[in-house]
Amino acid sequence: MESPTPVRILTVCTGNICRSPVAERLLQAGLDQVLPGGFEVRSAGTRAMVGYPIQPLSADIVNMYGGTDKGFAARQLTPKILRDADIVLTMTSKHRGDVLQLDASLLKRTFTIREFARMLEALEERDAAAAAAGEPAGAPHDKAPDAGTLWRGLPARLASVRHLALAADSADNEVVDPYKRSPEVYRQMEDELAPAILTILRYARLNTPT
Repeated sequence: MESPTPVRILTVCTGNICRSPVAERLLQAGLDQVLPGGFEVRSAGTRAMVGYPIQPLSADIVNMYGGTDKGFAARQLTPKILRDADIVLTMTSKHRGDVLQLDASLLKRTFTIREFARMLEALEERDAAAAAAGEPAGAPHDKAPDAGTLWRGLPARLASVRHLALAADSADNEVVDPYKRSPEVYRQMEDELAPAILTILRYARLNTPT
């Protein structure tokens, strides 16, 4: 029997050597534990330092959380790369705008990664409240026959809770760029990025049909 097409997630930053590789490698490592072969996570940069490896301090973060930085090379974001993506997760609102300039059809499938994580939490809370009240949750995850159906259908479901997940401050949607900056800024990046990644992986672990 032919294997189902993996869910393709793309993470995007500027140079593709600091932020988006961390998101790529940690999401891939975590999703591989949920459903081996079910997800393909890649990254690209809007002004990529093509061919460069992950920055050393970013590589340390990847390895600390159980991912690997091996075999990584930065690549430039292109319409062709975007065409293959089911979900695009950017590090800032500006990156989201850059993605949509290249392919406006991705409007409903492109999120900042911190926004995406908040929306997943809002979706879970709404579904839990509906279940407690004995009401249908609206295309709930437990009726999805497979991971592809669940994850490719997520953007439409998330649109219905966007108003419940608005950032108190626009900065809450952003992940700081640590390139050529101090180790403290890399720690700030980790503090902003890691909770979002963990939220996404928790959602995947609890909801993905296996």
